[in-house]
Amino acid sequence: MSDSPQDPPSTPPNPEEITRKLEDFIKNSLGGQVLFTKMEGPPGAGQVQEGGSEPPPEAEDRGKHFDFRYKPAEIKTHLDRFVIRQDEAKKVLATAVCDHYHHARMLEEHRKQGGSGRLEFSKQNVLIVGPTGVGKTYLVKHIAELIGVPFVKADATKFSETGYVGGDVDDLVRDLVAKANGDVAMAEHGIIYIDEIDKLASRGGPSGRDVSGRGVQTTLLKLMEETEVPLYAPNDMRSQMQMMFDTRKGRSGRETINTGNILFVVSGAFSGLDKLIEKRAKQGSIGFGAPAHQDESAGDTLRRSETKDFIDYGFEAEFVGRLPVRVVCDELSADDLFAIMKNSEGSLIRQYEREFAAYGIKVVFEDEALRRVSEVAEKEKTGARGLVTAWEKVLRDFKFELPSLGLPLLTVDAGLIDNPEAALDVCRQESASLHSDGRAEEVLSFAARFEDAHGLVLHFEPDAVHAILSRATHEGSNVTALCERLFKDFPFGLQLVARGSGQKSFVLGRDAVSDPDRFLSDMVVASYRGGQTPPPSSSPTPDPESHGA
Repeated sequence: MSDSPQDPPSTPPNPEEITRKLEDFIKNSLGGQVLFTKMEGPPGAGQVQEGGSEPPPEAEDRGKHFDFRYKPAEIKTHLDRFVIRQDEAKKVLATAVCDHYHHARMLEEHRKQGGSGRLEFSKQNVLIVGPTGVGKTYLVKHIAELIGVPFVKADATKFSETGYVGGDVDDLVRDLVAKANGDVAMAEHGIIYIDEIDKLASRGGPSGRDVSGRGVQTTLLKLMEETEVPLYAPNDMRSQMQMMFDTRKGRSGRETINTGNILFVVSGAFSGLDKLIEKRAKQGSIGFGAPAHQDESAGDTLRRSETKDFIDYGFEAEFVGRLPVRVVCDELSADDLFAIMKNSEGSLIRQYEREFAAYGIKVVFEDEALRRVSEVAEKEKTGARGLVTAWEKVLRDFKFELPSLGLPLLTVDAGLIDNPEAALDVCRQESASLHSDGRAEEVLSFAARFEDAHGLVLHFEPDAVHAILSRATHEGSNVTALCERLFKDFPFGLQLVARGSGQKSFVLGRDAVSDPDRFLSDMVVASYRGGQTPPPSSSPTPDPESHGA
């Protein structure tokens, strides 16, 4: 008998450790990023019973996690918050989504109640036609977010007849399972969105796609109707490793995903389709009774499209037939682009406000500046994406230099848009002037104490700071004492403004220093009348985090 102590029994690794080791092994062996989905089984799955065997997984109840009760008007109201214009597309999409998911819910209730026979319905798959940047993807994404279903987006340009980026078309369905965190029942009610579908046209269309596009159309046909997709890709080693891992943990209750309740939405610009429509119209409208379509916009022409036009463009009749709901999105005008920046909750302006705020800089966009950029972006012919191009060209140097200049405020006006370099030179001069007078820090310190005490943010324009310093010099007073005297009524007055308008961030210009009582009175009156506040140089602007700007 040995006196040496026995080694303690090793503790078996827990499931999380096993998952991590498998992910590291496959990543190092096969390359690429690997993530095992957590596909939860029924209660008790993976727990060993007294007999030493795991309980058999119960059949999963499809649709038990999803209860759709929305109305079309409710969905459109939600979309109005994010997408400007496209009212027709919003109504059509909202109606199609409600029809699709109400049918799915009724089928599930019919099955649970043991109803006799089978309820039949045609899937409301959607085809959206419209130029780039008009909000097609945005519409579908926000619908999915509202109703709480997983959403997968893919570009048709990545597809080939055998698959896309190393996988196959079925991977779109499996991606829904990953987006649903392994909840197969929820994935079976998801939305798959395929953009640039016009690139799959196999003949006749201006896109010039070769015959391989026909193969992808044929492959998509089964998914868009109803079929069973293997939960694990049979020809993918990582997927098979996932299957073995899940089987070992007692998660092998479901082996396929049914696509019957998955909504498919496809979209494309369909460049040249309007020419095919016009050609068909001319051929069929010879005579005195021929309808006239003079001075018709491209969008109006596309609204006259028929199934034959899409077939002539290069799509199989069976494929077009699987997309019974069709809608056209219009091009965006300069006024539309202005409304997007001004009113949309997803406005690009909110992004720039956050980017500058990260450096402690308050940025204010005047309406005239937004209109100038809208006109430039319209010429890009890329819809809302043109706004990014236009703004980046204007703000590129400001985003680089302003964080180092130490200015608390940037006002983006028409002059800045017309001559960015001159406006940046002014910012450099203001920065040098402020840093040369140490008393400017006392103004900023006053604003910081004001925020701590009252929960209201004061942003002093450079002109306002100069006015305070000049007045302090003229009166021979301390800067801090002067600020407290000038703005003694602001805590009470701005609380009234905040109560009436919800604003908690205010820009103070030179006129706030020269006549603070009138400045404050105008703001209080405007907030209680429910009107818009005056321009940034003389009154507060909406909070950067407010969605109403």
